[in-house]
Amino acid sequence: MKVSVVVPVYNEEAIIDKCLKAIFAQSEPADEVILVDNNCTDNSMKIAKKYPVRIIKEKQQGISYARNKGFDIAKYEIITRTDSDTIVPRHWLKNIRQVMKAHPQYLAAAGPISYYDLPFNSLASWYHQNLYYYVLRAIHGYHLLHGSNMVVRKSIWQKVKNKVNMDNSQVHEDIDLSIRIAKLGQIGYSRQLATKTSGRRSTKFVRNLEYPYRYFKMLTRLYILKNY
Repeated sequence: MKVSVVVPVYNEEAIIDKCLKAIFAQSEPADEVILVDNNCTDNSMKIAKKYPVRIIKEKQQGISYARNKGFDIAKYEIITRTDSDTIVPRHWLKNIRQVMKAHPQYLAAAGPISYYDLPFNSLASWYHQNLYYYVLRAIHGYHLLHGSNMVVRKSIWQKVKNKVNMDNSQVHEDIDLSIRIAKLGQIGYSRQLATKTSGRRSTKFVRNLEYPYRYFKMLTRLYILKNY
């Protein structure tokens, strides 16, 4: 089972080296690693070129555009995505292959997220996991993908790519993708697919208000307006 790893990047020179070092230290290597340069103005791409990655450019600014560009170009049957501030464990890709082989009914899959750079990391990680994978699962009725740790079958991406919402002011792109995929079948969840990511965005007060507001707008469209 061949795997493409897609990493959208926008000005992550402080952490991109650790991210790529972890990806290229896997016990079972990726079949390709694609970095999507979403108009970086720092040294992110200079650092990335130290590794055997395929760098592509996406001029349209925004995580959805960068994600789509990487997913469209990915060559292999399993597409994995992580963020450039995420550090994946050594057996991440090995476990992805095992989970997707063992569960052919999974159209996509997710795993738990923990933080490595927040005060009270364990408490913050516990909160995130219970919110994202239990509370939100109860609301939606299925597991949700997370941008820093998602697995999608290429064949499924081909079916939903023209349906995803590209306006990041209106949706959380990973939840939007989850909604599209869940209409076609099962999104799996496995604790084998754990990753560690940065929680620095969670420390910004305005972002913490904006995130639930955007999510509420999604729920309104999904369950009240029913125009998803």
